[in-house]
Amino acid sequence: MSILARTATLTGLRSFEITEHPIPHPGPGQVQVRVAAVGVCGSDLHSYSEGAVGDTPCVYPMVLGHEPAGVVAGVGDGVTGWASGDRAAFEPALYCYHCEFCLSGHHNVCANLRFMSNPEEPGFFREFVNLPARNLLALPAGMSLEHATLIEPLAVVLHSMRFVALVPGETAAVFGAGPIGLLTVIALKLAGAARVWVIDPVAHRLDLAKAAGADAAIDPSTVDPIRRISQDTGSRGVDVAIDCGGKHDSINQCIHAVRNAGRVIVTAIPSGVRIPIEFSPMRRKEIALYNVRRSNHESQQALAMLAEHIARFAPLITHTRTLEEIGPAFSQLESYADGVGKLVITT
Repeated sequence: MSILARTATLTGLRSFEITEHPIPHPGPGQVQVRVAAVGVCGSDLHSYSEGAVGDTPCVYPMVLGHEPAGVVAGVGDGVTGWASGDRAAFEPALYCYHCEFCLSGHHNVCANLRFMSNPEEPGFFREFVNLPARNLLALPAGMSLEHATLIEPLAVVLHSMRFVALVPGETAAVFGAGPIGLLTVIALKLAGAARVWVIDPVAHRLDLAKAAGADAAIDPSTVDPIRRISQDTGSRGVDVAIDCGGKHDSINQCIHAVRNAGRVIVTAIPSGVRIPIEFSPMRRKEIALYNVRRSNHESQQALAMLAEHIARFAPLITHTRTLEEIGPAFSQLESYADGVGKLVITT
């Protein structure tokens, strides 16, 4: 027997509708979960305000949301280790586990990857979802479901840290102080970064960055960040620059901010399909340029880090809104209103 689940459906540009959809009993190997909280990702905002994520256009109607946590509501045949009432975070990626990339450990670029919150796969802005049992991550008793929504984006940041390859004592610049940028600042400081510069034009985001551990917060509308970083480092540049904004020429600013033989990591998804890159300074410096594709087996590490350092991560969540308030919530995020940092939708 199916149950009806309230669902926030994106029906067009900047347009949500609350609808109801039947959710069948979980099949073999599946767990039915009651979604309690879902963080809003920057890619969700791309879909809402731009109608695309990079070169992938939205296909309406669609259900967004891929940073979820909640409670087990029921289990299908063959599922062991889970029972109704168990609390968990939910993995949004569905892998095939048999392609060459899965077999070599690169599940995040699985040849048959399905990602919940894409047009073909409904996401988690809904009350109930059926998932493979392997997509659940048990939560410790002391972790709230709202805080657990940080596991998925933190796993992405920890994947980016593989390319950052920080040596304790190195310096870093983070362009963009949205939730991914703020999580990156915390990860860098926990990894031993000596000094971290954060660049963002929104004043309250710079305040959040300083609270997260940034040593310098720069508003690029008032201070040239490249000149400032050059002055602060004796014209050397930082060891690594991470683009967590994806706008306003941030990739090229990263290129100019790093030292010779430095590293540039692009965690953000740029709004444009084609991004002009200043190749000559990148070549002269012999800069390594990496891009990040979601996460790859970092979720358990993210959960452990979040649990150990919850006091550092908790302030990133500044607002919660209900499923019925999802339209105003996205509008708030788009306009950076009311000092919003990370916003969580509760069902």
